[in-house]
Amino acid sequence: MLALQGDFREHLAVLTSLGADAVPVKRPSELQAVDGLIIPGGESTVMDKLSRLFGLAEPLKEAIASGMPVYGTCAGLIMLSDTVRDSNEGQQTLGGFDIVVRRNAFGSQLDSFETDLDVPALGEPPVHAVFIRAPVVESLGDAVSALATLADGRVVAVEQGNLLGTSFHPEMTGDTRFHEYFLAKVRERR
Repeated sequence: MLALQGDFREHLAVLTSLGADAVPVKRPSELQAVDGLIIPGGESTVMDKLSRLFGLAEPLKEAIASGMPVYGTCAGLIMLSDTVRDSNEGQQTLGGFDIVVRRNAFGSQLDSFETDLDVPALGEPPVHAVFIRAPVVESLGDAVSALATLADGRVVAVEQGNLLGTSFHPEMTGDTRFHEYFLAKVRERR
């Protein structure tokens, strides 16, 4: 669990409730000790700066390139994207996901919303999704699968190999299916 900034505590609680040995990662040495990583929601520009300041940016890029399972939620999805629209000047990402995302695609904090999403990979019932200053996936590379879309067709959950990403915050709803789906990727890779 990348623990530089954002709602990492909520993800740690979900992972622990599922029996995972979840630990916060703030240093390169801690990254080497984990089999998978969640990059939480928060502020992507701050995460970018802190990952570089703590010497984690390059090790994270190497881990992603080597196939480590990584799940990015909201700002974490932005961090995993190869291309970001409406980014702050100088903002960098870790990359790995062959997608283009738009930051704050739904507006400000006041424009936050909740909705139910059909996610065939997770089965029934629909996933209740919480969107807070969320990004949206504007285009997908050939290797990327859309896992969920809004009613208007905008993509809000994606998968590419060992990478998983959601525009929303599943750690806030009590529905653990996305975390379980991610943990299955970690077990499979191990």
